[in-house]
Amino acid sequence: MEKCYSIPISTKIRLIKALVWPVATYGCESWTLRDNEETRPDAFEMKRPRKILWVSWTPKRTNKWVLNKEKRELLDTVNARKLAYYGHTMRKQGSCLEKEIMQGTMPGARRRERPRTAWTDNIKTWTGLSTEESIRMTEDRDKWRKYVRCVQDRGARTSVACWSGSRVPRRRLSLSVGRW
Repeated sequence: MEKCYSIPISTKIRLIKALVWPVATYGCESWTLRDNEETRPDAFEMKRPRKILWVSWTPKRTNKWVLNKEKRELLDTVNARKLAYYGHTMRKQGSCLEKEIMQGTMPGARRRERPRTAWTDNIKTWTGLSTEESIRMTEDRDKWRKYVRCVQDRGARTSVACWSGSRVPRRRLSLSVGRW
């Protein structure tokens, strides 16, 4: 597809978003996104646009130059899907196993080494809210959807706070990336 000159670049990009990204992001709602894995999705996302735009590595074109031609949005989509799944699960009524697992803790002593990043740690980092505050916010479905859309549209990379009204989060949005 990269070497086919008869297909316009915009069509090639749309094909990649329709055919490759769903496969790459399958199950991203359940990923625990760690900081040390940040470069893998970036590299994955940059590989196709470089091939489509026929950008060789020898002229030393930077990723910023390539992104002037095409916007990066894969990681923002992953974050938005994870936040939407969190809101959906926290709104469930009654005894739901998923909700209990997300809110619960393991009995017993923890390991002696450094604590691993938990799934809910990503939600706390992105929203800047405690677990109780984020659960309270998810109860209002429209407000949570508006927040998730704002994260997806503006992107967590820009550190834009997606809050309406005077409510300002304690921490700004930051981006950690999933496994590839």
